Parts: sequence; structure tokens; C-alpha cells
Amino acid sequence: MSPTALPSRLIGAADRIPASLDLLAGPDHGRVALPVRLAWSGLTEFDVTDPRQRLTLYRTLLDCGQREDIIRYVNPSLLRADWPRIRRLTSRRLIALWERKLPGLST
Repeated sequence: MSPTALPSRLIGAADRIPASLDLLAGPDHGRVALPVRLAWSGLTEFDVTDPRQRLTLYRTLLDCGQREDIIRYVNPSLLRADWPRIRRLTSRRLIALWERKLPGLST
């Protein structure tokens, strides 16, 4: 890597994925307000009943969230329902990591 290149956002990504979908404790309704370290521009608060806002929320968490963030904010049922859309809109390498660690997502 050259000194001016940014590090891959996938470094450590596998370690951020929870060990099981059963650990996810995110809400299935209401609003989620992300801390500034995750939502530094654009929306900072998301209505999880709105599919578009939820998709943005989950993509942000998959890309930037730590394991504790993912566990706190992601609902397992909603993630499973949204997974086909998330798969099309997120890095293939990141999707592969998630599906390898949580095979129940791709069923």
C-alpha cells in the first residue's frame, strides 16, 4: 500500500460481525439515532419502519459499525427481510464475509 492510499474498510470487518443473528437486539419499530462517529453527514436518525431509511441505517452499520453497534441497532427479522436488497447495494466482499459468518442470512 502506498503512503497516500487509504486502508481498506474491510480490515477488521469480519471481527465486527456478531457470532449469531440471535445476538441482534435492534428495534423493529421506532427511531434510531446513531452517534456522530457513525453518522457524520446526512441522516443521523432513522425510522426503522421506513424501508429506505432502514436500508440506509443497516448499510451504514455493516460498513462502519462496531459489533456492539450492530447488536444494538440491527433487528434480526428486518435484516433477513432486507438482505436481498442489501446484497445488491453493498460490497460483494463485505456480503461474503457476513454470509460466511451468518449463513442464515442467505436462506
